[in-house]
Amino acid sequence: MARKPLVEVDLERSPKHIAVIMDGNGRWASRRGLPRLEGHRRGYKALKNLLLAAADLNVKMITAYAFSSENWRRPADEVGGLMKLIAHAAKVELGYMKKEGVRMMASGRLHELPKPVREQFEQDIEETRNNTRIILNIAVNYGGRNEIIDAARKAAGMVAAGEITPEQIDDKLLSSFMYHPELPDPDLLIRTAGEMRVSNFLLWQTAYSELYVTDTLWPDFNKDELIKSIVSYQGRTRRFGAVVEEGSKK
Repeated sequence: MARKPLVEVDLERSPKHIAVIMDGNGRWASRRGLPRLEGHRRGYKALKNLLLAAADLNVKMITAYAFSSENWRRPADEVGGLMKLIAHAAKVELGYMKKEGVRMMASGRLHELPKPVREQFEQDIEETRNNTRIILNIAVNYGGRNEIIDAARKAAGMVAAGEITPEQIDDKLLSSFMYHPELPDPDLLIRTAGEMRVSNFLLWQTAYSELYVTDTLWPDFNKDELIKSIVSYQGRTRRFGAVVEEGSKK
């Protein structure tokens, strides 16, 4: 018999888009005397397990911070191991994603990734493009400032070409130049391992996202932890410049 969750979720008011800063893999491994890369492996498994749990809770998309543009500064052996792990996970889980209706997307400067990683992402994205159960958007070689810079460069190019004037650059235009403008902004931003910062993640898109920080290390973040975060979200009143969103806290 399936164990009843600790608390109940109102499925009609679940956040549609959850962004996750998956922090604490290294600490999880260190506390167990394991290599840091083993923590990252367990973290990848946690994300896989969480994905369908989120779908069952009526979450439509998850954006997961897998590798930041600053992570290249880590020791070379860790970076190399992470790249191999990311490519391996993208390859071996493709069949699973196709079977379970997961649509794969990716955000970041993908053209800078090692060729095997980039090509595997491209294959996953193409072969899952028609899946509709839930979207998994992996932020890899991603930086929020870089994304805004890339958008600003596109707008500047339009000005230089005489297509628009500087005065026509507004919120709507820049939003259209983000990596995936078709995705709605995250309703909820989860950060694990107790760190109280956004770490250059989705700076543009999380302007009005609700924040949830937990001391739980990412490899230990499971369905019960996800439910706690969603229940916390559902207990809040969302305000966008003092406008209360319909369907928020009742």
